[in-house]
Amino acid sequence: MFIKKVLATALASVALTTSVSVFSAEQALDLDALLKTLANGQTVQTAQNKQREADFIARQNEQAAMLSQAKAKRDGMIAQSQNLEGQFEKNEIELANATDLLSKRMGSLKELFGVLQQVSGDTKNKFATSIVSAELPGRGEFMDQLAQKMGSSSKLASIEDIETVWFELQREMTEQGKVKRFDTEVIVAGGNKVKQEVVRVGAFNLISNGKYLEYNSYTDTLSELSRQPVDRFLSTAAELQETKSGFVNFALDPTGGSILGLLVQAPDTTEQVHQGGTVGYVILAVGLVGLLISIERFIALFIIGGKMRRQLKSDVARDDNPLGRVMKVKDQFPNVAYDTLELKLSEAILREMPKITRNLTFIKIISVVAPLLGLLGTVTGMINTFQAITLFGTGDPKLMAGGISQALVTTVLGLVVAIPTVFVYTILNTRSKNLLLILQEQSAGIIAERSEKGA
Repeated sequence: MFIKKVLATALASVALTTSVSVFSAEQALDLDALLKTLANGQTVQTAQNKQREADFIARQNEQAAMLSQAKAKRDGMIAQSQNLEGQFEKNEIELANATDLLSKRMGSLKELFGVLQQVSGDTKNKFATSIVSAELPGRGEFMDQLAQKMGSSSKLASIEDIETVWFELQREMTEQGKVKRFDTEVIVAGGNKVKQEVVRVGAFNLISNGKYLEYNSYTDTLSELSRQPVDRFLSTAAELQETKSGFVNFALDPTGGSILGLLVQAPDTTEQVHQGGTVGYVILAVGLVGLLISIERFIALFIIGGKMRRQLKSDVARDDNPLGRVMKVKDQFPNVAYDTLELKLSEAILREMPKITRNLTFIKIISVVAPLLGLLGTVTGMINTFQAITLFGTGDPKLMAGGISQALVTTVLGLVVAIPTVFVYTILNTRSKNLLLILQEQSAGIIAERSEKGA
C-alpha cells in the first residue's frame, strides 16, 4: 500500500515536473535525480500557492471594502428617499391647500376662464374658415395661444387677453355686414399670382375681376375658382365690382361657399349633352337635319306664297310661281271642253304638288324617330346601370350615375327634338295645304268660267 502511494506520488510529480523543466533525451534519470526533481517541483508549487493565497486575501479585502461602500451608499439613498417622500407629502398638502384657496378666491371667475378657454378655441376654428381672414390675417394665432396657455399650463388670462377676445369677436360680427374692397395677391387661371382688387361681401363671398374667389385657410391664399358658375351669376359679380355706391343685385351664397361649390360642380348644357353618348349625338344630328330642312321649307314656302299672292293680283300668267303655271294651262288649251280642261288643270296641280310638299314627310319622320332614339338611349343607359350594379353592387351611387345620366339625357334630347319638329311640321303642312287650296280654288274658277262660255 505504501509502495503504491510512493509510485503514484512519483508519477504525479513527474507529470507536474514536465510542465516546469524539460530534460534532454540523452540525460540519464535515476532514483536520486527523480527525488531531487520532485523536491524542486514541490518547492515551486508551494511558492505559487502562497502567491495565489496572498492575491486572494488581497482581493477579498478589496471586495469587503467595496461592499462596505455600497452599503453606505444604499443607506444614504434610503435616507434621502425618506426625506424626499416627506417633502413630497408636504408639498402635496401645500398644493392642495393652495388650490383650494385659489378656487375660493376665484369664485365665479373660474367658470369665466373656462368659458373663455372654450370660446378661444371655437373662435380660432371660426377665424380659420372665415373669408374675413383674407383681409385680416393672423387673428387665429392669438386665440390658439390663449387656449393653449389656459389649457396646458393652467395660467390665468389677463384683462388685456379678455378684451382682445371681445374685440375680435365684435370685429368679426361687424365685418360680416360690410362690403369691403382691398388689394391683395390672387392666384389666377394658370397658377400665376397677380395683385388686384378684391371685393369681400361680408363673410359670404369674395370676387375679383367679375369672378368668384376661393379662400384657402391652410395657405392663407386667394384663388379663382377653377370653374365659375353660369353667366347669370357672373354678371351680378361684375356689376357689384363696377358699382361704387348704391344697391345692386348680387348672387350671394349664405353658406360661405358650399352652395357655390355645388353649383360649379353641376354640369353645364354642353356637358349634359356629352353625357348622352353616341345615341345623344345621333339624336342631335337628326334634329339638326330636321332643322335645316325646316328652315329651307319655311323660306321656300314663304317665297312661293309671295309670288302666288302677286299672281292673284295680276291677270298675266307667269312661269315663276305654281299659280301662274296652272293658269297658263287655260291659254294652252283655249278650245277644249271644260271637262277636258278640268283634267288638264288637275294634272298641272299634281305637277306643282311635289314642289310645295317636298321634304314635309321627312320632317314628320324625324318627329317620330327622335323620341324612339331617346327611348333607345334610355334602354342603353339602364343596361349600363344594371351592369355596374352587377359588378360593384349598390354601395356607391356614383358608379351608376353614368348610365342613369345617359338614360335621362337621351330621353330629354329625343323630346327636345321631337316636340319642336311636330310643331314645325304642322305649320309647314298647313302652309302647303293653303297654297294647294289656292291652286284648286283658282282651277275651279277657270273651269267654271270655261263652262259658262261653253253654255
